[in-house]
Amino acid sequence: MQGRPGGFCWRVILMLLVVTTGLAACTRFGDTGARPDALALKPLEFIDLPGWRKGHQAGALVALRRSCAKSVKASRPSQWPNDGLPADTTKLCAAAQALGPLDDTDAKNDQARAFFQTWFQAYRAANHDKTDGLFTGYFEAELKGSRTPHPDYPTALYGMPTDHVRVDLADFSDKPDPALKFRRIIGRVDKGKLKPYFDRAAIDAGALAGQELFWVSDPIDAFILHVQGSGRIVLPDGLVARVGFAGHNGHAYRSIGRTLIVRGDLKPGQASWPDIRAWIDDNPDKARALLAVNRRYIFFRERPKGKGGADEGPYGAQGVPLTPERSLAVDRRFIPLGTPIWLDTTWPATEKPLRRLMIAQDTGSAIRGPVRGDFFWGYGAKALAQAGRMKSRGVYYILIPRAQPRATGEMS
Repeated sequence: MQGRPGGFCWRVILMLLVVTTGLAACTRFGDTGARPDALALKPLEFIDLPGWRKGHQAGALVALRRSCAKSVKASRPSQWPNDGLPADTTKLCAAAQALGPLDDTDAKNDQARAFFQTWFQAYRAANHDKTDGLFTGYFEAELKGSRTPHPDYPTALYGMPTDHVRVDLADFSDKPDPALKFRRIIGRVDKGKLKPYFDRAAIDAGALAGQELFWVSDPIDAFILHVQGSGRIVLPDGLVARVGFAGHNGHAYRSIGRTLIVRGDLKPGQASWPDIRAWIDDNPDKARALLAVNRRYIFFRERPKGKGGADEGPYGAQGVPLTPERSLAVDRRFIPLGTPIWLDTTWPATEKPLRRLMIAQDTGSAIRGPVRGDFFWGYGAKALAQAGRMKSRGVYYILIPRAQPRATGEMS
């Protein structure tokens, strides 16, 4: 790839890919009349946030402090009001730490509520003028496994392959281009040519033999781990290892639940994880072909134990441990990680309001759009039950740091 001819060839290929993708997007929007996603913000007083005064905001401070420990630099997305935003959030984070030990008492929640009203301005988020969006749930999978192959652990989990190549299209632009910031191509080099990476069927058939990270007992649990992106592996000696997302094979995600609905094997509204698992248990000879429908394959890395040990929580995209029922996965094209969000949706499969202060700390390939979120429920059977049923409509309100803390007398 050295020299002018090779460099020119790669540049032409990449530019063609960008142009082709752009034309496809224009055609799609032209055919449907849809507009590209755009975040619209409307400033509000905290009193206007549904349920704010009765909220348990102290729980969100645990997650916020973790984000503060990672970075104190304030992001400024183009859709955000830039005037007056602080250069960093050092003082804000210091104020959060100064609140001391946290508990769920009325007094501590009052303190936490006052803190957020002092340091943040609330904005209602919308996609253009559409305020509602979809909120799903995810959890940390728990599997039984081993570091070595064994008849009881036949399914492999892989680390990042040695031939995995990621091309960031922004690196090939002569000047910064926001449209290319999160655009990339993933593949492998074969005889000097960049080709698509192996899909799920090929990897399950042994394309990466010798690069196993762990072996686990159940292929369906392993598939769920791929969808969730992180998990706990209980080893034969009882110790717990944690694995987290390291990368993927570049193929698009495809829902096996939706596939079963389209084929008529499951009914709409009855394709939760328990429903899918029951179908697979009833049709074991068709399981492998069903899983192969989702060509995307996730690679993992073993996570080091933090101060909290194995129970500290999985790490999200921000690089901090996730907090059960307080961490939210978002589309970071619109919402910077570390942003507090007041969520107004419903409990899974019910009409009961679920209103809670969350912190944006993770992302997901299916989490796309200005009003879209994935609610982290924790790990274990209860978390799986909630995450597997959650498909709720709702709205959210973004809390953006103030340039200067609000005076007590000004608070709503």
